[in-house]
Amino acid sequence: MVTALPGVDTRMDPVPPAPLTSESAVLIPVPEAEQIVGHHRARLDQAATLGVPAHVTVLYPFVAPSAITAATIGVLAEAVASVRAFDCEFHATAWFGEEVVWLAPSPDQPFRALTHAVSAAFPAYLPYGGVYDDVVPHLTVGARSAGGVAELRAAEADVLHRLPIRARISRAWLMTGQAAPGSWHSVAELPLAAS
Repeated sequence: MVTALPGVDTRMDPVPPAPLTSESAVLIPVPEAEQIVGHHRARLDQAATLGVPAHVTVLYPFVAPSAITAATIGVLAEAVASVRAFDCEFHATAWFGEEVVWLAPSPDQPFRALTHAVSAAFPAYLPYGGVYDDVVPHLTVGARSAGGVAELRAAEADVLHRLPIRARISRAWLMTGQAAPGSWHSVAELPLAAS
C-alpha cells in the first residue's frame, strides 16, 4: 500500500480531452427525405446530430480537411460530373442485420457509379475504409447504437406508410466536420452532368 506524505495532494490531474479529429465525406444530400425521416434521424442517427443532412454516402472517409485543396476539389468535381443527374425513388426500407434501418434508393446503380468514379479518382480512400466488399447505397433512418431495435422498428413503421420519396439527384456535397454536435458543413457543391 502506498501512503502519501502529509500535505501532498494525491488526486490525479484530470486527463484533458482528446482533440477532436476533423473528417470529410462526399455525399448526396436528399432534402426531399427530411420531412419524412428528419425527426427519426434526429433521435436515431448520430450523423444527424453532427449536422449531416439526410443523404446517400458516396465516399467516407475522404481526404483530411487540412489536406483538401482547390486541386482536390477539382478532381472530385470531375469525378462527380462523370455521372449524369438522375431521378430516384426511395420506396422501401431495409436493414443491415438489426443494427441499421435504411431507405433503399431505386435505381441504385447511379449511386454505385458515383462511388466508383470518386474512388477511382482517389484510390487511397476506400469506401468505409474498405470494411465492406459491397458498398450498398442507402439513406440511414436510424442505428441501434442510438436507439434500441424497438425504436428502430417503430421508426421504420412510421416511414413505410409515408413512402415513396421521389428525389432529383443533381449534386454531391463535400462535407467536413468533427464528432461534435452541429460541426459538419458543406465546403463544396459538385454538380452531376446535365441529363
